[in-house]
Amino acid sequence: MDVYDASFFLSTAWIGPFWFLMLVYPEEERTERAMQGPWFFIGPIVIWFAVTLSDPNALSDLFGDMMSSQPLEALASLLGTKAGASAAWAHMVAGDIFVTRWIWRRSLEMGVDPWIRTSSVFFAVMLMPVGIAMHIALARNTESNT
Repeated sequence: MDVYDASFFLSTAWIGPFWFLMLVYPEEERTERAMQGPWFFIGPIVIWFAVTLSDPNALSDLFGDMMSSQPLEALASLLGTKAGASAAWAHMVAGDIFVTRWIWRRSLEMGVDPWIRTSSVFFAVMLMPVGIAMHIALARNTESNT
């Protein structure tokens, strides 16, 4: 296992416990404590910086190539490397857990039905656009209806 495989694994493993708490123990104090502050997404961000700094030429080449007439080709070339793919993965994982936290917190504040909250939180990490769409389409304030 090289450093890029390890970074892929670590960025995924970092968010697992936070996601599990929001999914399985959404209303417990330990979940609230775990989701305070930046700890839930700081791991993948640190990994992104580490991977990016491990190959600074790739980032400067990307920015230089983005000014060319083929910016998508430049991005595809970077993502086609282990460094680029692992950095992109850490970036996506950080975004997924950040959005998942927003969905979890908003669902609790709104008193959203548990099955909608759980489904939205599940899909927010697995397929973020699906989780967001589910939450926006299905989440309704049930506290005012009781």
